[in-house]
Amino acid sequence: MRHLKATLIIGLASILLVIGLCALDGLEPFNRAFWELIANGIPSPAESATAVDFSLLLMAFGGAWVTIDIDGYLLKFVVVAAAFLQMFSLAWVMALYQLYLPPFAPDMALVLSFGLGLLYSLSKPGSRKRNLQVLFGGRLSRKSLYSLANSDVPLAFNGEVREVTVLVCEIFNHRELMDAMSTEEYVGINNTFLQTCSRLVLERGAFTEKCDPERVRVIFGAPVPDSQSAETACETALELARQLDEASRECVFRWKVPLDFRIAINSGEVTAAAYGAPGSVAYGISGESVDFSPRLCAANLIYGSRILIGTETLTRARDAIEVRPVELIRTQEPRTREEIYELLGMKDSLPVDELRRRDLFWKGVIYYREQLLDQALESFRAAMDAGRESDPTLEFYIRRIEQRRAEIPEFNLEGIKF
Repeated sequence: MRHLKATLIIGLASILLVIGLCALDGLEPFNRAFWELIANGIPSPAESATAVDFSLLLMAFGGAWVTIDIDGYLLKFVVVAAAFLQMFSLAWVMALYQLYLPPFAPDMALVLSFGLGLLYSLSKPGSRKRNLQVLFGGRLSRKSLYSLANSDVPLAFNGEVREVTVLVCEIFNHRELMDAMSTEEYVGINNTFLQTCSRLVLERGAFTEKCDPERVRVIFGAPVPDSQSAETACETALELARQLDEASRECVFRWKVPLDFRIAINSGEVTAAAYGAPGSVAYGISGESVDFSPRLCAANLIYGSRILIGTETLTRARDAIEVRPVELIRTQEPRTREEIYELLGMKDSLPVDELRRRDLFWKGVIYYREQLLDQALESFRAAMDAGRESDPTLEFYIRRIEQRRAEIPEFNLEGIKF
């Protein structure tokens, strides 16, 4: 919208200037000289008013739009120069059919709109979109990019504190995949993973901060503010898991190896800014919420869960999601403990039997933390009997209790520092 307004203003200004020149006969000598050049002395016919008006509008507004919207200065010049020469070619072709189209008025409008558009593109408002594309090109949806470009919100690339939600997705069985596939197939499945993640999060308005074979890390709430970032991230994670499950089934069918991916979601305050050396500046975020996310993602391997979320994410999206508690952990902050949860689905999406299993599991965790192992085991087994074929997180807790009752030393995960 910002560029459209600038285009209309510049195009209209160019037309008015050309009309003023024409009223003073400033272009008529050039038009007569051009006609004599191409018509070999034949008197010029009457002007085609429709063609003149249309070409004038096209060159004025089209030249302004091209100059403002195209990023590269060389490309701007090439396109405008081609249009300038095309106007003369069109006038010559029309002359063959005894139609008179004076080329200098449209071309003058084109030159004026190009000059004014170039000045605007060098200004702070005019360069806003270009700067955004340098920082976010390919990592932010076009809708979000244009939203930023057309807004009046200052772009605090030097640093600002933002409330965001971080989603991390990672594959944890790279070695198995490499052993089961050829190099080309392994690269292909990794690219499928990355493209699936990137495409989905861009559709949901997130910023893809990191996208490589190690992990995908995306940000909801920066650079585009999102008051529902936690809820959107949870919904995206569930859909992402569904799509990656399809890729995993393909891996099992072709190579007998699943795609062992895990997801983590964490919300909190971060510092968002443009980081890097000159020539390689990129937008990114930093803070404890960011650092904690990959550790939370890896914690899925301990509990057998697929999607883990932090306490702050649950607080923000409580009314929109279904979860169950997994562990009370110790964070990087001294003497700070935080609950992590497994994301089960969006609100009202779980069938009645799944909700019953969730409640039994929740009751079992409470009993376990109160050291009531018999009651905890009873609740966990009741949840197991009423549920699906496999529930790794539930099996983890049953195994944990059985090891305690058998006095088998276990690795103590309670209060573990993530």
